[in-house]
Amino acid sequence: MSTKRLFQLAFLTFLVVGTVLIIRQQQSMPYQHDEGMVFGTMYHITYQSDKSLKPAIEAELQKVDQALSMFNEQSDIARINRNEDVQPGRMFTEVFRLAEKVSKETDGAFDITVAPLVNAWGFGFKEGIKPTQHQVDSLLKMVGYQKISLADGHVRKKDPRTMLDCSAIAKGYGCDVVARMLKKRGVANLMVEIGGEVVTRGVNEKREAWRIGVNAPNANNEGDSGELQAVLKLKDKALATSGNYRNFYYQDGKKYAHTIDPQTGYPVQHNILSATVLAADCATADAYATAFMVLGLEGAQRILEKHPELMAYLIYTNQKGEYAIWYSPSMKQRIIEE
Repeated sequence: MSTKRLFQLAFLTFLVVGTVLIIRQQQSMPYQHDEGMVFGTMYHITYQSDKSLKPAIEAELQKVDQALSMFNEQSDIARINRNEDVQPGRMFTEVFRLAEKVSKETDGAFDITVAPLVNAWGFGFKEGIKPTQHQVDSLLKMVGYQKISLADGHVRKKDPRTMLDCSAIAKGYGCDVVARMLKKRGVANLMVEIGGEVVTRGVNEKREAWRIGVNAPNANNEGDSGELQAVLKLKDKALATSGNYRNFYYQDGKKYAHTIDPQTGYPVQHNILSATVLAADCATADAYATAFMVLGLEGAQRILEKHPELMAYLIYTNQKGEYAIWYSPSMKQRIIEE
């Protein structure tokens, strides 16, 4: 046997043995389970690593908080809302640009300036006193994604009263930030969940795709039922759900979620109760899930036709007032239980 042939055989043996050793190491390496509080909700993170990376995880979440938290008086967004002369950092800029993009793609159904209207109607529902037409019209003057822009590193407002609220995208973005950090540290298998928004990479502890549940609405209107409507298998995908199972209002015998249309200033007359969206990143899934709650079933379907990279699982009430399900055809292969 020639020297060249012997070298090729030795190199091939080295590759095979090296691959086997790597696989064994991966299989024997433990999974870490970290949890805590962030953004006013719980986070749960499972990842394969020989040691806990919780300090690094919480450091990344703190960066997101410093950029997007409405409750942190020194955050970028809080200072912008006070009309201070601030040059926001990379994280705020990334989220702002994505929000701007989704707002345009959904004709304003997703809008990070809608919070004053949401608050007005939220208080109205709780106290039984709905805002008047005059109050709604007054708030609409300061609401609208077209009234804000980001240029030369500064947010510009057409109306200084306009307030930004990224709560409908921040949890998803936080998941993405943590997942990116873990990937940079060599973590291949992970599941990051913040308040129901999820990013998955690789496989779970059973060497299978991650299993993520979609909650079922509670027909008694007393909060989450605790039951699952479906279980989805995810690998290298992000998932976000928008829906309000606790608060509904009735009109003409039908149940509607408390979702405010940023353009009209009034609760939408669509019957989607829950929108679960799958995307490559969680911030995108988060934003579109919120938009679909505003757009309704047919509006969401039109958006999905234009964006085949997205998948959705929608729970709504049909003409008979009964719960019904619609999901993207490409979603079918991901549904384990229904």
